[in-house]
Amino acid sequence: MTFDPSKMKSLCLLRLSAIGDVCHAVAMVQAIQRQYPGLSITWVIGKVEYQLLKHLPGIEFVIFDKSKGFKAYGELRRALKGRDFDVLLHMQVALRATVASLMIPAKVRIGFDRARAKEGQWLVTNERVEALATPHVLEGFMGFAKKLGVTELAPKWDMHIPAADEAFAAELVADGEKVLAICAAASKAERNWLPERYAAVADYAVSKGYRVLLCGGPAQLEKDLAAAIEANCSATLTNLVGKTSLVQLLAVLKRVSLVIAPDTGPAHMAVTQGTPVIGLYAHSNPGRTGPYLYQDSVVSVYDEAIREQHPGKTIPWGLRAKGSHLMEKISTDTVIAMFDRVTANTVRPV
Repeated sequence: MTFDPSKMKSLCLLRLSAIGDVCHAVAMVQAIQRQYPGLSITWVIGKVEYQLLKHLPGIEFVIFDKSKGFKAYGELRRALKGRDFDVLLHMQVALRATVASLMIPAKVRIGFDRARAKEGQWLVTNERVEALATPHVLEGFMGFAKKLGVTELAPKWDMHIPAADEAFAAELVADGEKVLAICAAASKAERNWLPERYAAVADYAVSKGYRVLLCGGPAQLEKDLAAAIEANCSATLTNLVGKTSLVQLLAVLKRVSLVIAPDTGPAHMAVTQGTPVIGLYAHSNPGRTGPYLYQDSVVSVYDEAIREQHPGKTIPWGLRAKGSHLMEKISTDTVIAMFDRVTANTVRPV
């Protein structure tokens, strides 16, 4: 290493999106804070993601609003005018982030190792993290903390939920109540499980004494999926889709007993709260993007799909399986069996 991290006084973190990824990044930045409590930290973040993390202590946030196009770069430059950071952690591989990093003055600019430093990232950094063969995204992020000399790398989260949001969640989920949250929608429709199968699992959970919440954001896709689940369900569900802020949703996920979700942000939000997650995976490798603390409760057909699409081949760790019907390979019985296994071993005091 060409610099002494113990002498750092200011650090800028560039990670714009997405919800799951910024949850992973929180564990990394809080590991840095524990080792360097006096360090000044600025985080350049996306507009939506800021709404989840804005209450984190000890961090200055600068919003990069990609919806503004080229104007966003000028705004970022003006927001950081006159600053000169000791270190930039360039943690997003995207051309947009590569250009944005040029607006951030920093002496030491740390990016991913050469294999992962795509979209021109390697051109705008002068230090690299250690290469990893098969990392989870969170482990890849922790490489930045390790590069700064952080020795305690086990992930811990303090998401700092305000009292009003805790009270909101307490009104919805009573202390000790058995509640399953289904966060059904991923960012792309093809990564969603079938509504009738979600409904079958919800009915089963109700038969086992659980109340079921449907959770998610305000997008029409999410509302339509929730409505389809309700239409296929015999039991009455509590539909919160589009009715909570991100922090309110985080507070709800903290109190529920269990979450079922595909590869989507709320699954990782639940992990930050220590809430067990049954992840449903077909397109992405759960070893890379699964719920970090609960990878043994993932229901995955990813390996099967990859074998079918690339028979006999060694594939890159992050390769996605393709196809609009892959999630159909996940059976209702398999998810119910996982529900039984997880709930039999789960005792969560509220």
